[in-house]
Amino acid sequence: MQKSERVLESANNNLKNAQEALESSYTQLQNIHTPKSGTISEFLSSRTLLDSQRSLIKHNEEWVDFAKNEIRAAKERLKLDMIEFEKFNYLDVQEIKMMIKLQKVKESKELDDIALITYDNKRNIEEAS
Repeated sequence: MQKSERVLESANNNLKNAQEALESSYTQLQNIHTPKSGTISEFLSSRTLLDSQRSLIKHNEEWVDFAKNEIRAAKERLKLDMIEFEKFNYLDVQEIKMMIKLQKVKESKELDDIALITYDNKRNIEEAS
């Protein structure tokens, strides 16, 4: 269960990093200035830069989606591990109860044996007198 908790924490950190990278790539896209006039090479350079930034944004969006899926899977695994942990605890408690019950039965038998021996000794003493 602790391992699943660590995996979930790691997945949450990964999502946070992915979201920060996505926000950063959007900010960088907004900071790209397109020339209003100039040479064709400046326009082509600007276009290439915009295409590159859009590609980076798409990559970061995919990273965010992947991280969200990773979190969903980690939560499901943690849920299953918690169920297993609860089952183990329940069975452990049941085993302890059974051991206590067996101990009480054993003690009861021992007390019965002691009472029987005491009764026999008392009867033997009365018959001897």
